[in-house]
Formats: sequence, C-alpha cells, structure tokens
Amino acid sequence: MSEDKKIMSIVLEDGSIDEVEVLLTFEFTDTKKEYVVYTKNETDEAGNVTIYVASLIRVEGQDPKLGSVETDEEWARIKNVLKELSKDDDEQ
Repeated sequence: MSEDKKIMSIVLEDGSIDEVEVLLTFEFTDTKKEYVVYTKNETDEAGNVTIYVASLIRVEGQDPKLGSVETDEEWARIKNVLKELSKDDDEQ
C-alpha cells in the first residue's frame, strides 16, 4: 500500500484552515455530482476513525468548494459505494 497521502485544505466558516486527508473522490455518472471522502484522523470511543463526506462544487476559475449531501437518496448511494469499497478491502 502506498504511503502517499492526499492532503486537502478546507477553509472553515471562521476563516481558519483545516488540513484533512482525502481518502476517496468519486462521481456518479448519471448525476455528474462529485463527492470527496476525507478524514481528520480523529477516532471515536470505540477507536474507529471518523470519516466525512461532502459534495464537490466546481466553478470554473475557482478552487472547488465543499457542499452538503442533500437527499436521503444521495446518502444511500454514497453508503453503497463505501460498502462496496470495504468489501474490496476485505478481499485483498
């Protein structure tokens, strides 16, 4: 496994910058919506790493911005992508 981590800077509402590790980016071809899965490498009480999902909003000539996941259908599709990826990891 590669040790190359993709780091992304997120500008927070208060103007501060958070450095996060990008785990995955993907696009649904039918909707043309892009998503990013990232982590701040935080763990919960059970020791699981917390991950975050956001939509990517691209405007020509500007840096991409993070958006929300707006519908239950979007969440269901994203969860299916993550489940499939975790199955692939388990099989390797």
